[in-house]
Amino acid sequence: MQVGADNIEASRVNGTRVYNTDGDNLGHIYDVVIGKRDGRVKYAIMSFGGFLGIGEDYHPIPWDVLKYDERQGGYVVGITIDQLKNAPRYASDTSPDWVDPAYGKRIDDYYGVSY
Repeated sequence: MQVGADNIEASRVNGTRVYNTDGDNLGHIYDVVIGKRDGRVKYAIMSFGGFLGIGEDYHPIPWDVLKYDERQGGYVVGITIDQLKNAPRYASDTSPDWVDPAYGKRIDDYYGVSY
């Protein structure tokens, strides 16, 4: 395992801004989903919408489609705001079934990720 400048604690990832390639602020990372067996980060859960935490939706985004941009100090994903509005999401007062492979497949298919 390589230790270096590319490593970050999960607690520091939470709250990091997410932008699209046009520089629009889409939201921030609320949490990450980690594979139990392989320990890899699978998804970033991005908080989008709402006001002061009310009415927020959580958007799972495959970790592999996020790229860190040092200049912006946040992650960049190649989608528009309209695409994000149609992306798989769940309300902040619910929790998806991460054990169901169909749920992950729906997210991966939307973002064009194949595993």
